[in-house]
Amino acid sequence: MKAFNSFFILAATAIFAAGCGDSSKPGTTANTVSNVVDAPLNYVGAVVQAQKYSEKQIDLAYVNQAIQQFQAGEGRLPKDLSEMVEMHYLGKIPEAPFGYKIVYDAATGTIKVVKQ
Repeated sequence: MKAFNSFFILAATAIFAAGCGDSSKPGTTANTVSNVVDAPLNYVGAVVQAQKYSEKQIDLAYVNQAIQQFQAGEGRLPKDLSEMVEMHYLGKIPEAPFGYKIVYDAATGTIKVVKQ
């Protein structure tokens, strides 16, 4: 928690310092400080994207396993994901991350997450 608070204090100081120089001259402190502030923000964005990707992969693995269990138990592929929920092979249909949707192909039994 201390590291989290320290990060925001450092970021606030850097933002304040960025406004205290003549940024029209190349190589000034203001340009250097803004680069220092941008680096952690880019890192945070990358971490969030990685987390979304890993959650999506975990959900797909869970659903793929349920599809295989359905096929082994029923001798056929499910018509749709809601059939798997009704027959208790799947607890619930997982939600896709914002901006994506889950697509199930009943002919092949494959599932994927695609951008909307």
